[in-house]
Parts: sequence; structure tokens; C-alpha cells
Amino acid sequence: MKRTLLAIPLLVLLAGAPALLCSCHTARPGSSTQAAVKPYPLNYCLVSGDKIGEMGEPVTTNYLGQQIKFCCKDCVKDFNKDPDKYLKKLAEEEKKAKP
Repeated sequence: MKRTLLAIPLLVLLAGAPALLCSCHTARPGSSTQAAVKPYPLNYCLVSGDKIGEMGEPVTTNYLGQQIKFCCKDCVKDFNKDPDKYLKKLAEEEKKAKP
């Protein structure tokens, strides 16, 4: 009876051993499961046009892998009403900035 009670935890431990030994389940140094976020390229709020930081600490968010910085929380609400409109505006501004 004692041997059976001791064998059960040992079997459970050994059943998980292959997963512990397999290198395919370990994270590689410097690797991440999250996709990189594209940094916000403008120095002004995409919604209001105000310079980032003029109204205090900017509000930063990530939308579909694109970092967006806003001058205030109200602009975040406006952005969320029609994000495609502002992403299109961001793409146009980026094209203008490239020589």
C-alpha cells in the first residue's frame, strides 16, 4: 500500500518530465511572443493637433500595433469613435514627412 502511494506522485512527476526537458518549450533570450509596436512618429496629437506635452503628461495607447500619443483623455475618446479616420491621417502625415 505504501509503495502504491509513493509511486503515484512519482508517475505524475515523470509524466511531465519530457515537457520540462524539451527545448522547444523554453523561451529564447531576447525573444518575445508579442509583436513589436510601431512608435508614434509625430510630435503633436493626431486628434486635436496640439503639441504633445503642452497639456500635461501625454496619454499613450497601442492600436493594432501602432503606438498613438494623445494630448489628453478626451482625444482618446474621439479617436475611439473613428480610429480608421485617424490611422489614415497618420499614414498621410508619415508620407509627407518622408523626403
